[in-house]
Amino acid sequence: MILLLTYLLSGMAIAAAKPLDKRLDNGLGKTPALGWNSWNAGQCNFATAQRALQAADLFISLGLKDLGYTYVNIDDCWSTKSRNSSGYLVPDPQKFPNGIKAVSDQIHAKGLKFGLYGDRGTQTCAGYPGSLNNEEKDAKTLASWEVDYWKYDNCHTTNENSHTEYEKMRDALANSGYKVFYSLCNWGRDNVWTWGGKVGNSWRITDDNFNSWNYVATIAAKGASIAQYGGPGGFNDWDMMQISNGKLSAAEERAHMGLWAIGKSPILLGMDLTKISQSSLAIVKNKGLIDINQDALGKPATTFRPSGAPAPSSKLYPYWAGPLSDGVVVGLVAADNAVTLSVNFTDVPGLGAGTFSWTEMFSGKTGSGTSVSAQLSLHDMAVFRVKKV
Repeated sequence: MILLLTYLLSGMAIAAAKPLDKRLDNGLGKTPALGWNSWNAGQCNFATAQRALQAADLFISLGLKDLGYTYVNIDDCWSTKSRNSSGYLVPDPQKFPNGIKAVSDQIHAKGLKFGLYGDRGTQTCAGYPGSLNNEEKDAKTLASWEVDYWKYDNCHTTNENSHTEYEKMRDALANSGYKVFYSLCNWGRDNVWTWGGKVGNSWRITDDNFNSWNYVATIAAKGASIAQYGGPGGFNDWDMMQISNGKLSAAEERAHMGLWAIGKSPILLGMDLTKISQSSLAIVKNKGLIDINQDALGKPATTFRPSGAPAPSSKLYPYWAGPLSDGVVVGLVAADNAVTLSVNFTDVPGLGAGTFSWTEMFSGKTGSGTSVSAQLSLHDMAVFRVKKV
């Protein structure tokens, strides 16, 4: 009987680990990427050397670099509309008058990293040259410019099965001679979370986050359903942040940051950093949340069902939990209305009976006991870091 039980338990452990058996091993993405991307702030207008260098300076002056924000990423529209006579990508000379390498060098000198954008199809989403059949050339070009992050989009494609073309770029980057964080942006197509870990360091799980509470809630709900596929080396990417972009309430911004943090999504800020509000800045600089997001264990939180609670559905669910290297994170979300939410630790995966200490990340409140409770306004969130007393 003991041997049978041991066999069954070992089989369960193997099954639980299966999504993470094979991971891209390029030494990057051990924790989710932290940084900024130009697109949400100004689309093509922000794809310039000036904006990249400005963002890098603001990482430092606003204290973001000290908290781990590292990647300064320029999105679509940075190149000319055609390749040169040798078939290589060319930086737009108006936007990058000294070229890409000069910008990369300056950002590296500040202790930060630089990222660019490409596409697996014939063109990028904005109509600039894509990398189809030019993967090797483009990977070598990125390496020569010492580009640290490559967001690879999914527009203007000829092959609906994105798997093979994302692998081509993976192999090209691996052979380029320079380590590049590889971000797959195929919008959650082809069940990318089931194979993305073997191909990239992160993979988008849905379409874009179009700056409304509905998108935030829908993306988070999807993230909960596939949390098991994220881990050190590769994470589910819930898309760029829409904090301080004028559409979310203060409560919704807290929930946006809290859900992305505990779900172990990359956190790539998407605002004009020259105009960020102080309240939004405080949210994205919440060290407790960043520490949870960057926890070395790398296990995303997902939903759980407390005793007496309705069953989870495809909508955003109020109760979340996930393991940390020194305890458990518990998230409570007012998904549909202002509400007081309570949870007994006996119902939380990874806790159980006993007394636990806790700290709430937004208020800084601390306490201990056998449960936690939060009075929340509409779409607000509380995040508790819980440890055994």
